[in-house]
Amino acid sequence: MNGTCAFTHRIEFLLLLVVCILSACSPTDSPLVVDDEAIANEEEIENWLAYGRTHNEQRFSPITDINTTNVGDLKVDWYIDLPNDVGLVSTPLVVDGVLYFVGSRNIVKAVDATSGALIWEYDPREAEYIGSTRRAGFSHSRGITFYKGKVFLATWSGRLIAVDAKTGKEIWTAVTFGLDEPLFITGAPKAFKDKVLIGNGGAETGPSRGYVTAYDTETGELAWRFYIVPGNPVDGFENEAMEMAAETWTGEWWKHGGGGNAWHGFTYDAELDVLYIGTGNGSPWNRKVRSPEGGDNLFLCSIVALDPDTGEYLWHYQTTPGETWDYNSNMDIVLADLEIEGEEVKAILHAPKNGFFYVINRATGKLISAEPFVETSWASHVDLATGKPVELPGVRFEEGPAYITPPPFGAHNWHAMSYNPLTGLTYIPTLHKATIFADAAVDLTTWQSIPFQGGSATDGFAPEKQPREYPSSLLAWDPVKQSVAWSVPQDHYWNAGTLTTAGNLVFQGRADGHLLAYDARNGESLWDFDAGLGISAPPITYKLNGRQYIALLVGWGGGYPAWNGDMGWAYKAHTRRLIAFSLDGEVELPKLPPPYFPVPIKDDTFIVEDALAYEGAVLFDPCSWCHGGGVAAPDLTASMIPLDHESFVSVVREGSRAGLGMPAYQYLTDDQLLALRHFIRRQAMNAITATSPEGG
Repeated sequence: MNGTCAFTHRIEFLLLLVVCILSACSPTDSPLVVDDEAIANEEEIENWLAYGRTHNEQRFSPITDINTTNVGDLKVDWYIDLPNDVGLVSTPLVVDGVLYFVGSRNIVKAVDATSGALIWEYDPREAEYIGSTRRAGFSHSRGITFYKGKVFLATWSGRLIAVDAKTGKEIWTAVTFGLDEPLFITGAPKAFKDKVLIGNGGAETGPSRGYVTAYDTETGELAWRFYIVPGNPVDGFENEAMEMAAETWTGEWWKHGGGGNAWHGFTYDAELDVLYIGTGNGSPWNRKVRSPEGGDNLFLCSIVALDPDTGEYLWHYQTTPGETWDYNSNMDIVLADLEIEGEEVKAILHAPKNGFFYVINRATGKLISAEPFVETSWASHVDLATGKPVELPGVRFEEGPAYITPPPFGAHNWHAMSYNPLTGLTYIPTLHKATIFADAAVDLTTWQSIPFQGGSATDGFAPEKQPREYPSSLLAWDPVKQSVAWSVPQDHYWNAGTLTTAGNLVFQGRADGHLLAYDARNGESLWDFDAGLGISAPPITYKLNGRQYIALLVGWGGGYPAWNGDMGWAYKAHTRRLIAFSLDGEVELPKLPPPYFPVPIKDDTFIVEDALAYEGAVLFDPCSWCHGGGVAAPDLTASMIPLDHESFVSVVREGSRAGLGMPAYQYLTDDQLLALRHFIRRQAMNAITATSPEGG
């Protein structure tokens, strides 16, 4: 090399060094701008940027480091204990090496995605905000969203909050509904096109008219709102869509709210520039009350396509016209390109509660196919000409009790399904149960829901005869053939959502605390890890510093566990956790206690009066949302607090444990508190009698 050439190379090196310094030495060190282009990138491997990983909501990762040949070597890489959390159901996000997640009471944490070290924590202080205004509700959230340097969370009480992703400092807050409205939020917001969308739940908690609202991501200003069902016609209609929908209702539905709450199931189609929302069930469930002369009751139980810029109605497809069984369509709306009869179709894949798997043309809203993926005793099939289900006789309990499957918890609930474009299969956490529906005990002419007490205007109970010998399954479903590819029966109800990867894997956590990996092609079980505590949250995967991680939150939660303590995951008995796995993991996870079932306290000095216990049973009904199963909140039959008047007053009326998620019920009188105590003690005595050698 001559001198001139060497000198030139030195100059080039110095220039490169300067550029390197000015650009922070590496393009990868520049913070990722999480915008629509980034969220739509299906090739992304380092991050998990949105609820379903990308805008398509497929929960499919192209990472192949962990695959069918080595998944058996997965071990714990790091974990963190979450002793103040209860039910953990959310999907974490990973952005630039930081993992963000929301836990109980809507508290958001940011941790190092390679170690779990805490970076910041944001507490919206729900108890302080709610005060004594709200009644019983839920303490869990299914997720957060990330957009252009901000983390967005929605609180149970109705606030949408933007937080600085670097510092955890609050930027703005928008109040989406008032504290006096019987609504709540448990779903994840959805960010797109400089807007963030949120809906609400509440069809069972009082007269409720559902809607979704979009806010400006920078300012928090309201951009647009779309109501899902029409209001009182004398007040006028917000748009032509509501005027059209009103023609499908009868009676004075607005006195009951109508329902339709969109609490989950938001998908933005970046390719077609369309927003899809899944809508909820009626308020109340029973159409005989809310719309006594029948009608489809739009837009209940539908997929509604909206203009993302204005919220203007584009089209809809209704899965359950005139629904009366809590068959909402708030489940995943997954986008996929399918080849059907030799043509490529831009499709929506949707498996709602009602038991049919739908393939819909997402450009037009036209139904392509619909087939039952579980037993559907309420309808025989879906007529492709009309797009409507063909109901079987008597299923609206017109002539007495009706045996209905799927039940109100559905054939598939909010637990995430995933779609693998390589296998062409969707992986669905599937439920198999039945319910007896009736309304003979309901006065259909006078029934009215009371805010924060709610009701469905139906009666129901579980029959002895169930559709299968097992209550749930992991189902691999072919959306093109509309048939089962493979299925794994499961012994427990309410198992978690799924993740699928290009390594031909499907991951799913279960109610019994096991996290499993299956061969995505045939369902063969390849790896089984006992986390020691029930799992409801879906796993995610990401790759940092050459290492692929599988991460998930552990802590059984959601609506079903709130009423059912049959798994033994008792409140505060088992520490909730965030666990990350890798092929290079070397951490030994401390064992948790075995399943624990609280033992009712026996106290012969507390003499139960039947009249007071009966009054207390009525008062306790909304309390059962949390205390019914002893998972989301303490089993009060095993608590000393109801035995002492002053202690009970301190907790229930004065809110001494509001910081742990127990609201203050300041409106309760001394007599009502006494009635509640008598009911709780009667329940304790009944449980003791049922389990004693001489009793029951």
